[in-house]
Amino acid sequence: MDSNGSDTATRPDTVAGPRSEDVLPDTATAAVKIVIVGGFGVGKTTLVGAVSEIRPLTTEETMTQAGVGVDDTAGVERKTSTTVAMDFGRISINDELVLYLFGTPGQQRFWFLWNGLFDGALGAVVLVDTRRLEVSFDVIERLEDRGVAFVVAVNTFPNAPRYPLEEIRAALDLPAHVPIVACDARLRESSRDVLMTLMRHLHALAAAPEPPARGRTASAIPDANRPERP
Repeated sequence: MDSNGSDTATRPDTVAGPRSEDVLPDTATAAVKIVIVGGFGVGKTTLVGAVSEIRPLTTEETMTQAGVGVDDTAGVERKTSTTVAMDFGRISINDELVLYLFGTPGQQRFWFLWNGLFDGALGAVVLVDTRRLEVSFDVIERLEDRGVAFVVAVNTFPNAPRYPLEEIRAALDLPAHVPIVACDARLRESSRDVLMTLMRHLHALAAAPEPPARGRTASAIPDANRPERP
C-alpha cells in the first residue's frame, strides 16, 4: 500500500489541532479572567499580544471613512486599524494559575460590548496615555460604577510627556489605594509586571477587612493644557 495515500497529514480535509504551545498545561488548576481597558489607541492590543504565551486572538479591522466624525482620533492620527470586538490572550503566572486576558475596544461606540467582556472578570488593567489623559476618565468611572478592582498602567509612548506617577494619580483623581505603574506595552516583561501588580492588588483587597475609602486629591501636573477631570 502506498503510505502517502494513507497519510492523513496530506489530506486536505484533515483538521489540524492546536499548536503544542497553545495547549493549556495539565498542571493548571485555577483560571482568572482579566480585562484590559482604556481609551482609543492606548496600547491594549499591543499589551495582550506582547504578554500572551499563546497566539493572541485579535479583531482588528482597517479604519474607514465611516468612523470620521464618530471616533476621536486626536493624538493618534496615524492609527490605521482598530479593535472592533475584543483581543484575547493567556499567560501562566505559575504552574497552577492561568490568566485569561480580554482586551476591550477603545471607541465609545463599541462600549456596549463591555457588558459581556466583564462577566466573570476578577479585575482590570487601565492603560493610559499621558498625551490624552481625558480619554481615561470615562473608562475609570465605568469601572468604579461596576465595582471592578483595577490598576492603572501608564504606557510610556516614545513621544509622550513624562510626569511623576503621583502627579498622574492626582490628574486622574485616583484613590490612594489604587496602584499606578509605568510600563512599555511592547515588552513582555513590562506587561507581565503590570499583571503581577494587579494580582497583588486583588490579593490585598481580598485580605482587607473592608474596602478602602475613596480619596480625593487635587491635580498637580504642571501643564496648562492638561485636561481636567469633570
